[in-house]
Amino acid sequence: MPEADQGKQEKNYHTDVPVDNQGFFLKGANSLDWGMKNRLSRIFRPDTGKTVMFAIDHGYFQGPTTGLERIDLNIVPLMQYSDAIMLTRGILRTTVPPTLTKAVVMRSSGGPSILKELSDEQIAVDIEDAIRMNVACITLQVFVGGEFETRSIHNMTKLVDWGYRYGIPVMAVTAVGKDMVRDAKYFRLACRICAELGAQVVKTYYVPEDFDTVVSSCPVPIVMAGGKKIGELEALTMSYNAIQEGASGVDMGRNIFQSQAPVAMMKAVNAIVHGNATPEDAFELFNTLKAEG
Repeated sequence: MPEADQGKQEKNYHTDVPVDNQGFFLKGANSLDWGMKNRLSRIFRPDTGKTVMFAIDHGYFQGPTTGLERIDLNIVPLMQYSDAIMLTRGILRTTVPPTLTKAVVMRSSGGPSILKELSDEQIAVDIEDAIRMNVACITLQVFVGGEFETRSIHNMTKLVDWGYRYGIPVMAVTAVGKDMVRDAKYFRLACRICAELGAQVVKTYYVPEDFDTVVSSCPVPIVMAGGKKIGELEALTMSYNAIQEGASGVDMGRNIFQSQAPVAMMKAVNAIVHGNATPEDAFELFNTLKAEG
């Protein structure tokens, strides 16, 4: 029989201190299971509630995108400056060192190339393979208003069902077809549909007018998509505005790896997202780091 507690110190049950109910720091996530919250905490920093995600999944439909020709040389060294990396399972297995401890957001849809109708996607990763690769999140495109809108939404809900079964969150990416108007009205529609049908995170584009209404009408965190390559100050200003208007992070790709100084740009984006820097201060940081080589 183990000996009874013989300690001389009096026990202190802190009866005057209420138990912490441990409300979760991300919008809409308090009722999720422990494993899903843990994975979201790998993506979003608990101290800021924000994320700097590094998107390098363009090759799944574009092939060797400019800047992504040699991921082992140009991209892997940049991963350490992000909170999470968004990529395909092919690149993860072939190119990313397994010693990397950053959160993995895995592209799980695919099918058509840029030569075909992009909304004609299907699920391209089995949930068991995502589990084998220890991913923090699975993600796919949702083509609201596209030719294959219903299929893409069903793809998402299937991933959501799998995710709930195994504790893996789903990030829905609002894809905009060539005939869609990129305005707050469209993104309110697309983001809300994704959240209503179960996505735990939504990635969408920034619009200068009424982006705050897109965020406020979506009950889960919004991550801003970086989009096409623009000037560094413009990209930093867009990131700043998105964060100030309620976004929970940014997912930058081309505005990082196509920059003349990718490390400097990554650090400048971090200064905005996690350090509340202004676009001007972040741009000054970018130029200083660029000059230092």
